[in-house]
Amino acid sequence: MEGTLSPLLFFEIRIMISVKQVRKLVNQRIEDTDIFVVDISISVANAIRVVLDSDTNLSIDECIAVSRQVEHNLDREAEDFSLEVTSFGLSEPLQIHRQYVKNIGRNLKIKLLDDSQIKGKLIKVTDTFIHIEKALTKKEIKEGVDAMNIIEIQAIKQAKIEISFK
Repeated sequence: MEGTLSPLLFFEIRIMISVKQVRKLVNQRIEDTDIFVVDISISVANAIRVVLDSDTNLSIDECIAVSRQVEHNLDREAEDFSLEVTSFGLSEPLQIHRQYVKNIGRNLKIKLLDDSQIKGKLIKVTDTFIHIEKALTKKEIKEGVDAMNIIEIQAIKQAKIEISFK
């Protein structure tokens, strides 16, 4: 049709909530505590998930306080979201260096990038390596197998805490 205007196109401008923005709000709340962020993720549907850990003990009240800090400082009118603030679970793999340091003395089950596995007690953590002491069998002791394994953190695919009920 000549002489008519083309239909107007409407573009929705979305103000996306960023991980950086959420991390800043969380860090404001946990500053000067032994609580630390393990992970922050935001889905395309704005489902925000914050995973926290602590060097000592993380209470539900502390998770609630962080949740309120984030919720009260984001504008639902500008961008709707859902929010979950949770503590790190023992069945989850370790994700950051500070978690290795926190768990010195505990038994770990480690899967390396080459899919080999090592189980043992976490003895020491440096910036780039962890030291694992394997429990040796009698045969390994006879053969002179070294119980200490030094593993480059970059070579770890997954490390989980082995829960013991002894």
